[in-house]
Amino acid sequence: MTTTLRPAGPEERHDDGRRARPYDICVNSRRVGGIRLTTDARFGPTAGRIAELTVEEPDRHRGRATVAALAAEEVLRGWGCRQIEVTVPAGAEAAARLAAALGYTERSRTMSKPLDGPPRLPADSGDRALSEAEYPAWRDAALAEYVRTQRGQGMPRARAEEVSAASHRALLPDGVDTPDQALRVLTHRGTDVGSIWVALRMPDQPGGYVVDVRVDPAHRGHGHGRTLMLVAERESLAAGHTTLGLNVYADNAPALGLYTSLGYRPTGYLLWKPVL
Repeated sequence: MTTTLRPAGPEERHDDGRRARPYDICVNSRRVGGIRLTTDARFGPTAGRIAELTVEEPDRHRGRATVAALAAEEVLRGWGCRQIEVTVPAGAEAAARLAAALGYTERSRTMSKPLDGPPRLPADSGDRALSEAEYPAWRDAALAEYVRTQRGQGMPRARAEEVSAASHRALLPDGVDTPDQALRVLTHRGTDVGSIWVALRMPDQPGGYVVDVRVDPAHRGHGHGRTLMLVAERESLAAGHTTLGLNVYADNAPALGLYTSLGYRPTGYLLWKPVL
């Protein structure tokens, strides 16, 4: 039997190069599932994404998904993509095994924590709102950090700068006065030691979401990152949320260890592979 992909709808094309198209997974022309391919919103048209892949129950465990994923890679290669991303939900063991077998590795993971009572900050630590006068320097540092991180993931500098600026404009159009965004500065014994940005309303996020957390280099190694996360939990609870989410890159072992120790658990894994 031959497993193939058959277009299931028209291709979407946008002026900025984005593309998307759904396909049926077929075995000898019989539909057994579906797959949706897109270009990646962050990396642009040279990065593809397997956005959805489903095989109907009677045809599972027969290699249909493997062949469909390989065929999808060929389609995306034809689109000019040089890398492919896929998100695997936590607990989807079969999907994780398939992705690993096809050579995908973890780029980052999303994590979440249920919240109960507001936490108490350590002694000698407090926090305050980021001021309007402080905002430009804070914004420039946040943009630079995002660019550095994305370049480390292989994104060209020009694209990283474009995406960083666009996301900040979308989430913080009014700077420190933007509703549903908490920008807090952590102080310890009267000295500013770090900052945190918590989105209290964000698309596709059910609760609060940590967008940016930074401890000043001179004050690292003293537990201030943990304290900043407590501030984020308090802000989320005050906004009526019962969960707090975040994204952490796979190569950031200290952050991953911190979040795990605080009770955050994976909700999904962003995997990727180069297309040669």
